[in-house]
Amino acid sequence: VMQIFFPFSQQIYSQEFPGEHPNDCPRNVKKAEAIKMKCNNAEHPDKYGHYREAKYCQAKHHWIWKLQHVFEGIQVLKDFEGNVMLLEDDYYLSEDIIFTTNMLKGLRERDCPECRMLVLGNYDKNQNYAVSGSKVERAYWISSKHNMGMTFNRSVWLDIKKCAKEFCRFDDYNWDWTLQHLSMTCIPNKVRLLVMKASRIFHIGECGMHKKSKNCDPMAKVQQAETKLKENHQHLYPNMVSIAGDSRFKLRDPKPNGGWGDIRDHKLCEQYFNMTEDR
Repeated sequence: VMQIFFPFSQQIYSQEFPGEHPNDCPRNVKKAEAIKMKCNNAEHPDKYGHYREAKYCQAKHHWIWKLQHVFEGIQVLKDFEGNVMLLEDDYYLSEDIIFTTNMLKGLRERDCPECRMLVLGNYDKNQNYAVSGSKVERAYWISSKHNMGMTFNRSVWLDIKKCAKEFCRFDDYNWDWTLQHLSMTCIPNKVRLLVMKASRIFHIGECGMHKKSKNCDPMAKVQQAETKLKENHQHLYPNMVSIAGDSRFKLRDPKPNGGWGDIRDHKLCEQYFNMTEDR
């Protein structure tokens, strides 16, 4: 285990960029008023006329810093060509997730060499392990469907890196919507993937960046996941996995959500891509 720490968090920079500077423009102030106030970045609100909120901007900064650090900033991984799986702190994993990942990797090598990402989780409300425990869907990367348990190697990172300018200047504070935009406009041949039809990951977060709930105790979600996995234990550890069709979900270049108009964010983001020091 190696624990890494994001060095540019708003907790560390609580009174300055990339946290909230005392002279930052209020989110909803009009541009003309902001210019009169001479607040930071007054000339550059987002496309909807709003100014940055550090707590949202931090998510995109953190995601790209993390990829750069793992693929280029850790000495022991400098020659690593294998897969990296991205997990978040409010995911609950099935016990066979590593086994299933290896099965999926073999399927890709046999039947879908153009698939550059493996995805272990999905958001389907009905998870039918008896029918779909070993079934796989082929798809192109879509932010709302394929951002849970993304698994890929250095080649995908290098393609993202080639699109650094577009990633850092696309006016959306969400890394996943930005990645979908890159897949549609910049990354060659879009990002094709294989995703498990019966999820090996459950999202148990009740109070995250996008989801606000009165009940912030995730234990009910944990119990639901444990019950689901216990009831379907005989359908885990599949003997083989097979492609059961292609996603019919319509691909589109997403409309940016804004929140990313500040040129300071653009510059810091581009600096992450260019960091070279080894640790």
